[in-house]
Amino acid sequence: MKVAIDAICAGGIAPMPRGKPSGIAKQPLEGSIAIGSRGIAADEQADRRHHGYPAMALHQFPRAHYDWLRVRFGSLPRLAGPGSMGENLSVGMIDEAQVHIGDRFRLGSALIELTQPRQPCATIERHLGTKGIVAAMVEAGISGWFYRVLEGGSASAGDNLERIETGSAQWPVRRAFLAVYGKNKVSRSELEELRSLPRVSDRLVRDIDKRLGLGAS
Repeated sequence: MKVAIDAICAGGIAPMPRGKPSGIAKQPLEGSIAIGSRGIAADEQADRRHHGYPAMALHQFPRAHYDWLRVRFGSLPRLAGPGSMGENLSVGMIDEAQVHIGDRFRLGSALIELTQPRQPCATIERHLGTKGIVAAMVEAGISGWFYRVLEGGSASAGDNLERIETGSAQWPVRRAFLAVYGKNKVSRSELEELRSLPRVSDRLVRDIDKRLGLGAS
């Protein structure tokens, strides 16, 4: 798998409607962008408990989902362009069914590893000014995903994102997302299998523990 990067995005923390601060609104960056263990230096997250390095240093959201959101919810003026869903990487042609927990990619000269799906949260609805988006995303298995940075490097829009190693092929991001955050009942053995994957994020393990009743907080 090799696809061109449409945009690399970052943003600062700013108040959303009703005043709550967030870093969800990002903008495309120009030129060569340094990528380190904390992701992109210019990028900020207001909530480090649910976003951020090391296992969630970079976020990717499929570009095609923008059209899905507009068809479902209208024009969504705040869905203005790359970065509007909080993603650092805007890439077309791949989605949650095509990538897996533990996949490794070359992003320009950096090496990154897929660690978990993104959990849609109320911040998305506040940012876009529309209710019902989170429930619809969960039902459709739309999430985006996070990476950790294994080797720092640099990348620019137009560079390739190339998968160089497939991780846990039986665990595409969509399956992992629906298993942990979906509405359908999932067997304990499936959750334990996902929890034990060697490259899964510590955050996803905590969320699985909650579903398993292991007392994680």
